[in-house]
Amino acid sequence: MNVWVILLIIAVIIAAVLGVLYIVGNKMQKKQEAQRAQLDEMAQTVSMLVIDKKRMKMTDAGFPKMVMDNVPKRAKMAKVPVVKVKIGPKITPLLCDEAIFDDVPVKTEIKAVVSGIYITAIKNFRNVAPPEPEKKGLRAKLGKKASQYMRNNK
Repeated sequence: MNVWVILLIIAVIIAAVLGVLYIVGNKMQKKQEAQRAQLDEMAQTVSMLVIDKKRMKMTDAGFPKMVMDNVPKRAKMAKVPVVKVKIGPKITPLLCDEAIFDDVPVKTEIKAVVSGIYITAIKNFRNVAPPEPEKKGLRAKLGKKASQYMRNNK
């Protein structure tokens, strides 16, 4: 009888943890949808020349001090997709959406949808051959499908 009491207590604890995770997940999803709506509201199409693209730490990317002050410490150390572009006479590093980072061509002129310092979509390419498909791991494929699913279900 002692074993059943222990199993019941464990089941109640697991149910409580799953309930809390469900509630926290819903709050985070609503917050992400609000942020996505704000990005779409501020978006504008810009013609730019892509110079380079890399995954690097935000501290190494060369963002202005004002931007770096608003980034949490944990995010500064994480590797993010950074695209160096030339917009007019100015060379600027921009963050890129993970879903379109692989599709961004290097050393070509593109029209992209930019919201602040964040590239959200690519409109068209000029004089660009379609990129060759690269072999990707399971994690990369699932991540890309998840981001496309989130975009389509706004």
